[in-house]
Amino acid sequence: MPYTYEELAGMIDHSLLHPTMTDQEMEEGCRLAARYRVASVCIKPYAVKRACELLHGTPVRVGTVVGFPHGGSATEVKIYETEVACRDGATEIDMVINIGKALSGDWEYVEQDILAVTEAAHGHGAIVKVIFENDFLTDDTLKVRLCQICAHVNADFVKTSTGYGFVKGADGKYSYRGATEDDLRLMRANCPPQVQIKAAGGIRDLDALIRARQLGVSRVGATATAAMLDEYRRRAASATAEPQPTAILSSPEGY
Repeated sequence: MPYTYEELAGMIDHSLLHPTMTDQEMEEGCRLAARYRVASVCIKPYAVKRACELLHGTPVRVGTVVGFPHGGSATEVKIYETEVACRDGATEIDMVINIGKALSGDWEYVEQDILAVTEAAHGHGAIVKVIFENDFLTDDTLKVRLCQICAHVNADFVKTSTGYGFVKGADGKYSYRGATEDDLRLMRANCPPQVQIKAAGGIRDLDALIRARQLGVSRVGATATAAMLDEYRRRAASATAEPQPTAILSSPEGY
């Protein structure tokens, strides 16, 4: 295996954001995250306190979302969400940009929105991951500009997607791509080293997780945590169990 279990598990933000998720399912998800020793859980804002209780004494951090999933909240509301989340114990904030403002080219608004959340989170010692929702940004120049803004305001991560950015096609059907390799390359190439990359949407198996790491991704949002890490253990055990070739020693006589 090209990476250790700790390296790959340490990339995963175990996502517990589905709209229909019950309290029981959320608590089971937190226990799973602790069992697999992942980087964090990404929890609904109301559940931050309970997640902190469940994960106390484990290395798993508690993160939550702000302006989720469409980014349209007023900046003051995003600040308040951040303050409450940090007060409740969150140490990681995944905020959604105002997508309509980015598409409108109102970059001053977009920058001030991201800056306000970043400053509020950093004031509590929390890190910020800025969600672009790339499925809605059809022009790569918009993604590049967002990378530049995030670097300028000292955001900690840029993130591809919410996982819920479904685009309606001409046929009326909805589709979703999530984290594509092209976007991950673009974001890594246009962010300085101190701004890390988070992939979300579509990282569902071990090979995709490894590929994301190879592309310079530090974190992934995932619901298939157990499947990916169980597969890692299976492959690692299989590699260890493979018989090693027997060395052939030459005799002093050369036979």
